[in-house]
Amino acid sequence: MTGSCSCEQKCEIPPKKKRSPGEPKNSGDHGHSHEHGHCCGQEENSANWKWTITGAVLFAAAFIPSIPAYAQIALFVAAYLLIGGDIVKSAFRNMLKGSFFDENFLMTIATLGAFAIGEYPEAVAVMLFFKVGEFFQGMALNKSRKSIRELVELKPDYANLRIPGAVEKISPEAVKVGSVIVVKPGEKIPLDGTVTDGEAFLDTSSLTGESVPRKAKKGDEVLAGMISNDGMIEIKTSKTFGESTASKILKLIENAASKKSPTEKFITKFARYYTPAVVFAALLIAVVPVLLYKSGYAPSLFSHPETFSEWIYKALVFLVISCPCALVISIPLGFFGGIGASSRRGILVKGSNHLEALNHLTTLIWDKTGTLTRGVFRVAEINARNGFSKDEILGLAAAAESHSNHPIAKSIMEAYSKKISEREISDYREFSGMGVKAKISGKEIVIGNDKMMHAENIPHSDCRAKGTVAFLSVNGKYAGHIIISDEIKEDAREAVLEARKLGVERQVMLTGDSADNAREISEKLGIDEYYAELLPHEKVEITEKIIAENRKAGKLTGFAGDGINDAPSIMRADIGISMGAAGSDAAIEAADIVLMTDEPMHIPEAIRVARRTKRVVWENICLLYTSPSPRDLSTSRMPSSA
Repeated sequence: MTGSCSCEQKCEIPPKKKRSPGEPKNSGDHGHSHEHGHCCGQEENSANWKWTITGAVLFAAAFIPSIPAYAQIALFVAAYLLIGGDIVKSAFRNMLKGSFFDENFLMTIATLGAFAIGEYPEAVAVMLFFKVGEFFQGMALNKSRKSIRELVELKPDYANLRIPGAVEKISPEAVKVGSVIVVKPGEKIPLDGTVTDGEAFLDTSSLTGESVPRKAKKGDEVLAGMISNDGMIEIKTSKTFGESTASKILKLIENAASKKSPTEKFITKFARYYTPAVVFAALLIAVVPVLLYKSGYAPSLFSHPETFSEWIYKALVFLVISCPCALVISIPLGFFGGIGASSRRGILVKGSNHLEALNHLTTLIWDKTGTLTRGVFRVAEINARNGFSKDEILGLAAAAESHSNHPIAKSIMEAYSKKISEREISDYREFSGMGVKAKISGKEIVIGNDKMMHAENIPHSDCRAKGTVAFLSVNGKYAGHIIISDEIKEDAREAVLEARKLGVERQVMLTGDSADNAREISEKLGIDEYYAELLPHEKVEITEKIIAENRKAGKLTGFAGDGINDAPSIMRADIGISMGAAGSDAAIEAADIVLMTDEPMHIPEAIRVARRTKRVVWENICLLYTSPSPRDLSTSRMPSSA
């Protein structure tokens, strides 16, 4: 049975509020990969740390007493190359691309300057401490690694092709358009098409995220990835496997990463302004004093003639001082502290750049089922009419639905929770897409949707009830109705309101559910706008449209979801957020942030942690540059800044 109220004959219903999904935004390839834990393989990370640990051992060995000077220098050079070789390589690679002033360039020029003035320990220590900071950040990132097992599960392994006199099991890729395939109970539909024979309830959750099965009968269109729950159907294919809905979801996930706007690390942003200032200041130190002396404008500034070599040396000393180990380690460690604080609250952040990006989140797109709601249907309300009681209605409805496997029937029986006598039930009949008719203790009971009431000519006045509705009549008399709805999570409304207080000025809900239910949920939660009856590719199109609008205004967009159908949108958003407990593996893998307890309230909590973390990082930076320095630029040798 279905439960949407249409009231086609006697009741006027306002048109459904379904906004047209915008055209997909072709933003092109930004040339950046999605910065997740799976960007670098574990084998590569393991190899990098082997080199770093080996370099650290050589660095320590260089301080062994009585070691020859040439051996000490060789150990420092070897340690430097092992620990910081990849950083130097990245700096030169970025320079060739025209990107000079990042943290790699800052550390490379400072450490090479340290080598030039003989401060070998300084050069190695800067690289080592930066790697330590990156290691702590990587610890949090590695916790998030999961395989995308559900992507494999979504792809059907075979198709049952109908041939004269038999059924042949073949690869879905080999099925041609117009062929007839057979889908048995429990099997996935391998290709899009139209039902030509049979009936079945289809599990559409992998595509729409909605938990209520959809009844499919002759003439209905069905999509690849749906699962037949209880019947065998024959389907005439309308698309090849490569054009099917299941394949499109896989392609959406694969391609979404290339369109994602990269979120930069805080230290990279800081270095963009800090590094050129330091480099230009060093150039001035190397050149200006000598020029002033030789020109005769400021001879009193110097006690003796100064040469270019001496001031170049001092400029190199300045570069070494200007790349303090405290900075390159305090920023990653500051964010690691924020990541750790988030983890203790059940919020897994996959990188410091994503924690930093939360500070600038202005638009949040919510999936409905499983994110804002529990995804489980419950009896929400019982309305009695014409002298019947609520208990009577629930008892009769449960008895009439006791032979049905539909989720709505199961929710009614669960709400009743009492034992039902089979001897009281007779003349049971189920009407596809409408409802059930049966005799309970001699009374004729009809329970179903609005169409069922009209088909039985039973007048009823509650046809505008919101949600999924089961109307009930006893001996032709309208007795009332039961509203079955997906239960809203307890903290969902508070999460929406708190996020708005924290600067998330626009909140949107996307769902595959009906427009009526979507309208009701969005009104209860205080969400600004909603889009209903969406398939996965339509969710991505709307997400891309919103992202494009925000990007023009320099704003960031987040997407919070839980299902495999949400994975492309989660990956496409600037900040992807997934439910960790009930979420699919694909959604968790695609996300930048995972809420381990599935509580929406963790999103505003994560924003607060991000803001506290940024404040602490700036305090660290300010303290570093306001504290008195013991160094003296006039000395011929500098103590280690590490």
